[in-house]
Amino acid sequence: MSNAETVREYYELVDAEEYDDLVALFAPDVTYERPGQSPIEGREELRRFYEAGRPLSNGSHEVHTVVPDGDTVAVRGSFSGRQGDSQVAFGFADFHEFENGQIVRRYTFTDRDEV
Repeated sequence: MSNAETVREYYELVDAEEYDDLVALFAPDVTYERPGQSPIEGREELRRFYEAGRPLSNGSHEVHTVVPDGDTVAVRGSFSGRQGDSQVAFGFADFHEFENGQIVRRYTFTDRDEV
């Protein structure tokens, strides 16, 4: 599977809440960075985030653009779903860095304070 295909699969797995398969896309020492928040480090912390700490729920991603460049895949898209008690919809830009076919670093940028 190409890096771009892996990234597309990532969004499908998030939306389907298939966390075993999702976490397997990431390197054991993954770092996930989001502005204004502490980085998530390692697969176990990543799993805990998706299972219990992620402030978004009941939503779906729409991927608009995927741009592979060497070991990095940039994505522009939109998300709609729930954040707490509110319905939300917003755009995002994500960057996924790969090593040995796994995502080793992920960055997310949105106009939301917390995702």
